[in-house]
Amino acid sequence: MNWNDIVKFAEQGNPTPDRVVTKTEEEWKAQLTPEQYRITRRKGTEPAFSGDLCHTYDKGKYACVCCGTPLFDSSLKFDSQSGWPSFTEPIKENAIKYEKDTSYGMVRVEVMCNVCGGHLGHVFPDGPLPSGLRFCINSESIKLMTE
Repeated sequence: MNWNDIVKFAEQGNPTPDRVVTKTEEEWKAQLTPEQYRITRRKGTEPAFSGDLCHTYDKGKYACVCCGTPLFDSSLKFDSQSGWPSFTEPIKENAIKYEKDTSYGMVRVEVMCNVCGGHLGHVFPDGPLPSGLRFCINSESIKLMTE
């Protein structure tokens, strides 16, 4: 994947997910911590460098905290020095949903779990090669599943 792929998904539609998980707001609130709910279901952001997974580099897969869908592999994680866990690409092309985000006077691409719609963070075109992508993800929106 590269930035052109991301823009195409955000503008023309996302890949079809393997499955869809739908829950009521009450069900999400019962399942998630208040901070996880604020970030994933209300599009919040944790403060930079505050997340438990920011400096974790254990082997495994990072899954959506809401539905358990594998999203990122630890081998694709890097230290972007941005204050949030960063990855160069998703585990599968259809794991992530992309939408144009014009909040706060900026133009960005929001990334969400393509299975449950949980907000994860944003993707930027300033990552390392070969993809050139930086998926900037809230620690509260993912969980590390060690191998």
